[in-house]
Amino acid sequence: MRDVQKPDHAGLNTIIGRLREGRYEIPDFQREFEWQPWDIQALMRSIFLDYYIGSLLLWKGKSENFDALACEPLYGFRGQRDPTHIVLDGQQRLTAMHYAFMAPEVPVPGRKNRFLYFIRVDKFMDEVYDEAFEYHWTRRGEKLLADREAQFDSHRFPLAVVGQGGWELPNWVQGYEAYWRKKEAVSLEAGREDDATVAARNAENAKQFGEHLKGITEQYQIAFIELDRDLELDKVCDIFTQINSRGIRLDVFDLINALLKPKGLQLKHMWREAKERLAFVETERMNVYILQVMSILRQAYCSPKYLYYLLPGQEKKVREPDGSLRKEVLVRDIAAFERVWHEAVDALEDAIKRLRHPQEYGAISAQYLPYVSILPAFAAIQAAARALPPSRQLEAQRKLRHWYWASVFTNRYSGSVESTTARDYLDLKAWFEEDVEPALISEFKARFRSLELRRETRRGTSVYNGIFNLLVLRGARDWMTGNVPQYDDLDDHHIVPKSWARGRKVETSIDSILNRTPLTADTNRNVIGDRLPNAYLPELIAQNGEATVRATLESHFISPAAFDVLLRDPFEPEDYEAFVAERQRTLQEAIEDLLVKERLDLPPQLRELDAEIETVELALRGLVSEALSGDPDQLPPHVKQKIDDRLATAAKRNPALDADHYATLSGRLEFADLRELQDTIANKALWSRFDSRFSTKELLAQRFNQLAELRNGIRHSRTVDEVTRKEGEAALAWFREVLGT
Repeated sequence: MRDVQKPDHAGLNTIIGRLREGRYEIPDFQREFEWQPWDIQALMRSIFLDYYIGSLLLWKGKSENFDALACEPLYGFRGQRDPTHIVLDGQQRLTAMHYAFMAPEVPVPGRKNRFLYFIRVDKFMDEVYDEAFEYHWTRRGEKLLADREAQFDSHRFPLAVVGQGGWELPNWVQGYEAYWRKKEAVSLEAGREDDATVAARNAENAKQFGEHLKGITEQYQIAFIELDRDLELDKVCDIFTQINSRGIRLDVFDLINALLKPKGLQLKHMWREAKERLAFVETERMNVYILQVMSILRQAYCSPKYLYYLLPGQEKKVREPDGSLRKEVLVRDIAAFERVWHEAVDALEDAIKRLRHPQEYGAISAQYLPYVSILPAFAAIQAAARALPPSRQLEAQRKLRHWYWASVFTNRYSGSVESTTARDYLDLKAWFEEDVEPALISEFKARFRSLELRRETRRGTSVYNGIFNLLVLRGARDWMTGNVPQYDDLDDHHIVPKSWARGRKVETSIDSILNRTPLTADTNRNVIGDRLPNAYLPELIAQNGEATVRATLESHFISPAAFDVLLRDPFEPEDYEAFVAERQRTLQEAIEDLLVKERLDLPPQLRELDAEIETVELALRGLVSEALSGDPDQLPPHVKQKIDDRLATAAKRNPALDADHYATLSGRLEFADLRELQDTIANKALWSRFDSRFSTKELLAQRFNQLAELRNGIRHSRTVDEVTRKEGEAALAWFREVLGT
């Protein structure tokens, strides 16, 4: 290979210029651009933090080679092509750079929307790099790209500015500094010294950020090897094949291990000792997960950069609220490192035990764990909950469960997770300690109804496995024996057999979770086999009685209506569609009942009482709304104030709250508790509108007291004694009668 390859390098500005001019082409034998939005974000982070991003392999092209390899421009390129190089290695990186810096009006592959990339200047200058690099795919991002003043005010620098070239970058930096200098002057004139101090710091940040950008764009070097244009085509293809088959992965665990060796600590030996304890989950990243849990528990962050601060004696710079910097050491010495390592291993082991427990989270087998990548977050949050005073741990575990299921059913841990893990850890700690509910919880409540479960056909996805876990938690009984099966003896059973679907239009959805449920291997393979339910259910009914069989299938979220559909004979494709539609409805109701309304931990009889209490509360809200003619201003002042306060808090947590709905009385009453409904009904000025229905205030107060005692016992996980339960049931019966529910 003498004289046919030339190592070289080019500055970032030069590379961007070549991207803008369409100099790089991709040969047809390369795979498509397939990076996810977070992969592009990670590359931008590496570039602007001055990290090495690897070298490129380029072939200096000539027209016959471009034609022979059916070369095409980079994904998203829309300009006039002027090709000079064929990209043999580095396509994903160059295309990601083009997409981030040029901001073409095309979606990311596999997505419906265009993604736009920004740097949060305030976070970047505070060295909070995990939060400094953002991408937006909504209309808000498009508006932000078009509104420079909004960029300045929100500290968001569009990477598209770099791609425009010319004077756009210095002009943006100057405009950003001028914006905050003006804010500083206005604040000083108004006597707002604190605001002026913040504005002055932002202006100074602008200047320093501009210098950093100038340095990166002008001095950051990207290495490449250029192959001679006259190299034979077969040799070029062979080089490409070798590159893609002999890569050796060096991850952060290997690097930390190498750095610890001179200090006398053998990290690989420690990992071998821990490996057996964590063997339930098969992943090559478990050793990295231990480091991540160590890092989260010590500094709340877990991206690779932060793992280096775990090295004994390593200093970390921390910015104080006033902007000053101090240094701290997270791990003093080898003994401290070993202690933190064992804490993390213990936390992960405990997390795995809880997740696989059939009465806790239901991930009875590693193949049914919704996410492996959620383990560091779950382990660290679980450790934080255990560190609370005993009196607060019950409530913390309830919140942790709510966060976990919200994460499962919103696919939260399906992409790049380090920043999500850090954010969730901090959010859950705030929820534990200050009762600040994370935005994820309201997102889950809003989105669970839109889950299209018939598309969940692949075991291993978070939603598919989440439903399977719920079936385990529900105590789904075997259809033949009636027992809860041993969890090492489960098959993922097709309710309507796969063989029946061949050649029918339902074939694409036959593997859906809507048509799957856990049964013992013996029942699935030897008793049911490939038979339709209308063949074997009558046998079960004849042997065990219809009520027993129906109850058994209800433990699998198969409702009476779905049961009746399965008995149809003949069983046609339209019957299958009716069955999966009914099971979709039943599973969505189960998610709402067990997870959104948090009845998962209640015994079945208390779940039913809690649902009845909710029905009465909804009826009382409707009655109050009707009696007050839908006018919120007629509420008693103290009730109105409490509702307003709760609404304001909710709006801060969730800016997408439907303002129009919560301006109505019926909407506002969603934020009223049971006692405030009582105060409204019994209010002196309003009582005449209700007295004909409730007779006397004394009787009303007695029934509200009985209902509230039962409700509070259930909702706050307190023991509900027999007297409280009986009196509460009597109150429920009375309210149902007077409300006509």
